Amino acid sequence: MASNASESGAVAGRRPVIGLTTYLEQTQCGVWDVPAAFLPKVYFEAVSRAGGIAVLVPPQPLDEAGADAVLDGLDGIILTGGKDVDSRRYGQDPHPTNDAPRLDRDAIEDVLLSRAIARDIPFLGICRGLQVLNTTLGGSLIQHLPDAIGSTRYNAGGGVFTANPAIIEPGTKTAALLGDRVTVQSYHHQAIDEVAPGLTVSARGDDGIIQAVDVDAMTFGVAVQWHPEESAAEDARLFAGLVEAAVQYRETRKAMA
Repeated sequence: MASNASESGAVAGRRPVIGLTTYLEQTQCGVWDVPAAFLPKVYFEAVSRAGGIAVLVPPQPLDEAGADAVLDGLDGIILTGGKDVDSRRYGQDPHPTNDAPRLDRDAIEDVLLSRAIARDIPFLGICRGLQVLNTTLGGSLIQHLPDAIGSTRYNAGGGVFTANPAIIEPGTKTAALLGDRVTVQSYHHQAIDEVAPGLTVSARGDDGIIQAVDVDAMTFGVAVQWHPEESAAEDARLFAGLVEAAVQYRETRKAMA
């Protein structure tokens, strides 16, 4: 059963503002065919369903001061899915299957995440968001999982998500949200290899592939390799947890003002 913060009263009229990073894609609309900020509806529907207000953050040049200006208006942040992180960020040449680098998105998510961690702003990473987290903090990625595990179980292609188990480590932030095991929706050909300092592995697949991590220094910092937005109508626990943490963050910030 889905957890719904707005129905449970967790938000109690103080709906927190959650920023979601977006894609920059060539987009057609009527006579226009232009680069545009884009994010599938299921992401912001999941935030709204959990009781938050979704605000989309497009790729754009930001230094630390600019990132702080964005975060000043947010109570939580989600780094969403998308194209592969540039492998040069973790010192490797790209695998032939990798997406063309999206340096603008890598840059904005790096600075937003770094400042969110420093400020302890509630954070949820989804798929690419987990990979950005790991590489920003100094870890590396398996660039093409079929080379490592011999199958395409995590990426069937064609926009088709696959069901896989995530076995969760007891005592972690992820376990407090999801229990000991969940069936997840996967669409990724990369995964964490070397775990960055400051992260705790909180879930693995039945093949040992890392499926989630906690950010040790954060009150609420969780990132998952799967796509919880795809099943959020049935199970919104990750989004509800973020929204509830964002309410607490907002109230703490108000009390200190």
